[in-house]
Amino acid sequence: MTQFIKETTTTQSTNADVNVSQANPNEATQSQTVEYLIYFFFGIIEILLAFRLVLKMMGASLASGFVRAIYGLTGIFVMPFDGIFRRVTTPGLETTAILEPSSLVALAVYAVLAWGIVKLVRISSGEKQLD
Repeated sequence: MTQFIKETTTTQSTNADVNVSQANPNEATQSQTVEYLIYFFFGIIEILLAFRLVLKMMGASLASGFVRAIYGLTGIFVMPFDGIFRRVTTPGLETTAILEPSSLVALAVYAVLAWGIVKLVRISSGEKQLD
């Protein structure tokens, strides 16, 4: 006849052994959530500015509602950089293509601004950073 013996081991942990972070390691911290939101917001601005740049370079017609909407949404973001450089116009058969340097400058400035704000959030959070 076979006899099975079940053994149980119980350990007692001290406060020093307890992991301070009881949260799920797959969940974002509060500062990471703020970082994601900042990158999301600035990402939308960057995408809209990229649309504006392409539409201007291709000489998109203002008769289109989509073109007017993109120009209207992005106008406020390009305005601080307007007039830094002169615009280059290339006349085409049916359209006039415009290279708008203020859109290029805005794209670069908002990307650097987003990066800087995220770095500031990381510094002010007090959390240990891996990178």
